Parts: sequence; C-alpha cells; structure tokens
Amino acid sequence: MPPAPPPIESVIEELIDNPVRTQHVRTQVPSAPGLYAWWAPPAILPDLPGRLHPTVPDLRLTYVGLATKLRSRIASNHLRRSGSSTLRRTLAGLLMDEQDYRTRWTDRVVLVDDDEDRLTDWMASKLRVSWCEYPTPRDVEADVIRALHPPLNVDHASGPATHVVKAARRRYYDSAGPRPSDGQP
Repeated sequence: MPPAPPPIESVIEELIDNPVRTQHVRTQVPSAPGLYAWWAPPAILPDLPGRLHPTVPDLRLTYVGLATKLRSRIASNHLRRSGSSTLRRTLAGLLMDEQDYRTRWTDRVVLVDDDEDRLTDWMASKLRVSWCEYPTPRDVEADVIRALHPPLNVDHASGPATHVVKAARRRYYDSAGPRPSDGQP
C-alpha cells in the first residue's frame, strides 16, 4: 500500500521552499507529478500583487500549476511554447505593449518565433520557479490556489486580479486577428 500523500500544509511549505532560476530546471526539477509555483520581483506586474516569499524578500508568487511530469511541463511548455502554456499566454498578454510581442495563428494563437525566444529570455531573467512532488496534483491544486492566491491563476481564484488577467488573455488572443478560415465552406 503506497504511503498517504502529505497534508496540504506540507505541500504548500514545499512549494514555497527554494525557488530556482530557470536555467536550473533541467538539472534540478524531477520528472515526477506535482505542483509548481512561479515567482517574480514585486516590481514585475505591480498591479497584480501576490504573496511575498517568506525567505527571499525580492520575490512574490505569481502563478501555480500542476504537472504529470514537472520537468517537461516547466522546461518544454512554460519555457518554450506559448501554445501549450497558459502562463506564457498570460504573461504575453500582460506585457504586450511593453515588450511589443506579436502573435500569429497556427491551430491556436501563438507568439511569433522570435517573440517566443524573447519571452523565454524575459522569464529567465525575471522569474524563478519552485515545485513540490505530489502523486495526484489535481486533487490539491484548487486548495493550494485558494490558500496562496497567485494573481495569474484564474481557475479557483477570485478578486480584482481575475478581471485584469482575463482581459490580458483576451487581448493576447485578439492580437492575432480573426481566425483564418480552413478552406471549408
């Protein structure tokens, strides 16, 4: 019989512990299921305040997510492609004017290739990530988000940041223009 998963308080403690720079993701993040948290300096997106990190004074929580394989979710999705990362799409929408990001249609709205690279570089220079292994992350995701109030999460969240984030996501999608027709009548 497998051991019981840790209580939510332990998950939150581990999730908050020791955020690392993105260049350490491939060597430090396990390929196990769990939750992850993104952290940024308070000057980044100042209108969307998040929980301050308890031991790293220049970081605050911005986003919490779950993964069946933490390393690939963070390294391959969040640090590479906007089409498969809600976090990247939200950041692009929030930073569109400041960074002059451009989008295009594939089967969905994505950043143009050069801007994908620029967003990855921006994330590497500004953000840190922490994680917690958890066998069934979907079982605790909502509770973790309700407890930590990350401003970029919309699901399981509430408050004024929710409207700002939804507007940024809508702006990101609208920036690519109307969906091209697929040639069907």
